[in-house]
Amino acid sequence: MIRTETEYQEAQRRLKEGDRHMKAQQAELEKLDLSKAEIRRGMAPLHTFHEQMQEEVQRYERLRRGDKKELASLQELGQILIGLRIVSGLTQRELAERLRVHESQVSRDERNDYHGVTIDRANRIIDAMGFVLHYTVAPTNPRGASKRRPVHAP
Repeated sequence: MIRTETEYQEAQRRLKEGDRHMKAQQAELEKLDLSKAEIRRGMAPLHTFHEQMQEEVQRYERLRRGDKKELASLQELGQILIGLRIVSGLTQRELAERLRVHESQVSRDERNDYHGVTIDRANRIIDAMGFVLHYTVAPTNPRGASKRRPVHAP
């Protein structure tokens, strides 16, 4: 996940470099008189990496525009916290100031996707960014959904 503007700029640079590299690799494979299927297989890892990088860049751009739709699963709580910081337009330094911790703490937490963060600490971070946590619990089983209503809590 892209966490900072610097990482975003680096990802943009790598995408451009990747485009040039893929074109050069394609040309080299074509010189070897390989079949189209063989060339496709040879290029597949490069295409996969490039697509993943594009998805990360697009996600960062959506978050930067304030789109919070991707921040929905508590299994990805660390990415939710990072995403909320990006959505709010805060730098890691600004969040650290609001939390009264050193910037290196926020950077370290984000590098580790807030692994092991407690709910209490996550709430403090969310509050420092100016958000309020709301959650919905609903059955994942469609048949169960008709029997029970979702639970909403502020």
